[in-house]
Amino acid sequence: MFARWLSSKKHPTLPKPNTIVEPSASMPLFATIQENTDYVRQALGNSTDIVIREFTYNSITEDVAILYTDGLVDGNVINDFIMRAMMTDSMDIDPAQNPFDILELHTLTIGEIQQVSDMKKLFHHILSGDSVILMNGYTTGLAASTKGWKDRGVTETNVETVVRGPRESFSESIRTNTALIRRKIKDPNLWVETFQVGNVTQTDVVLMYLHGIAQDSLIMEARNRLTQIQIDGIFESSNIEELIQDEVITPFPTVYNSERPDVVALELIQGKVAILVDGTPFVLIAPALFETFLKASEDYYHRVDISTLVRILRYAGFLIALLAPSFYVAITTFHQEMLPTQLLISLAAQREGIPFPAFIEALLMEITFEVLREAALRMPRSIGSALSFVGTLVIGQAAVEAGIVSAAMVIVVSITAISSFVFPSYDLSNAIRILRFPLMALAASFGFFGILAGLLGLILHLNSLQSFGVPYLSPFAPLELNKQKDALFRMPFQSLFSRVRTIHTNNVVKKAKRKPFRP
Repeated sequence: MFARWLSSKKHPTLPKPNTIVEPSASMPLFATIQENTDYVRQALGNSTDIVIREFTYNSITEDVAILYTDGLVDGNVINDFIMRAMMTDSMDIDPAQNPFDILELHTLTIGEIQQVSDMKKLFHHILSGDSVILMNGYTTGLAASTKGWKDRGVTETNVETVVRGPRESFSESIRTNTALIRRKIKDPNLWVETFQVGNVTQTDVVLMYLHGIAQDSLIMEARNRLTQIQIDGIFESSNIEELIQDEVITPFPTVYNSERPDVVALELIQGKVAILVDGTPFVLIAPALFETFLKASEDYYHRVDISTLVRILRYAGFLIALLAPSFYVAITTFHQEMLPTQLLISLAAQREGIPFPAFIEALLMEITFEVLREAALRMPRSIGSALSFVGTLVIGQAAVEAGIVSAAMVIVVSITAISSFVFPSYDLSNAIRILRFPLMALAASFGFFGILAGLLGLILHLNSLQSFGVPYLSPFAPLELNKQKDALFRMPFQSLFSRVRTIHTNNVVKKAKRKPFRP
């Protein structure tokens, strides 16, 4: 029998049965398998999904144990590359060689192996899908990467749909998501940092950036915000977004999210950072500017003229979705002289017999549409779209015939609703939905003067916002003439040879400037 070395550290005694055990970060492993396995069983409440398999390491006739969580591991990997290798290995070894080194360096045929020396790391590996191997007489174990749970896989995107462009989207597996980004960017400067966020959930959170392109201060700021999060559980990237954003009291999103790998890769090349959260297909991107939410990945897959036209339509849709009900309320309440005579007569005829003022009329229609939209989202997919379509037609037509609302109001609300769907970002659409109501109230109280006051306050609020230290309205305020090539308009790729200077200072030049090829 080989001589075993034992740790000189004093171990605590095993917990009593039926007591709650919470592993300490400084608590080392016990020297015997029995003590370690008893402690694990007690700490996990004898959970039935925790598998503990004890057997003899054939090569050196040592007692070993393998611990893993059923359902989080790949059983074939454990059987073929760990247990079979250890139980059938009969290599000739030097009697003076450490048995632990033999196990780590010669027997295990797993690609990723880490040493484990304390209980907290042991529990983290077991509950993350790894298998921990313990040897009798040693206070250090080995964690082998055996993750193999079922995931949704790479499917077509459901939210950010495109006519032309890649169709793949992120999944709930964080390693699948990092691999999708690696496929887009094969640069060795694409660096990845992993954090565990959540005192209870211990959720894996990944920070990705291009070293040498992303500004060092931006990387440090993102890293500090992630490490300072103190919360019990993280279940979706929106939890991280709310905890790291610059401003909480604002309807506008200051962190961008996307489920498309090509969008994230493009933003990384621009010098931004990406934050991936295990268990969600939505990746966070920072900093996020206002103009980012009005861009789509498809803008770079079409011709310049088409992309520019569509982008201008989005800005027009933004104004319509924000101001159309307010303008209608203001004109019909205070400024009827601005309408042509025939149109004024037609509107007056429609409103004859309507019991409510224009503001109440608009409020009822907006609330009704929001209820229908929310119901369509929560209903089963097979009947949700039919409910939304039929409900809108039936309720709108019935409301007009009953004399509750005018036909013109139904048209205005319908155009407003359609315009709110032209934004690539659903978060910006939510902000517009919130802001419509106070603007309608200002229009009903003061007419166009109220709308003007509301817009001035909105612009001042947008100017006060920042995203990771970058002005939210950049490149419009402060004005950056260089960035105007890809803001309201999209210039040809030959002109897009530099990055935004307000986001970073490293490696401003994106690519060499080149004239179009002409035969």
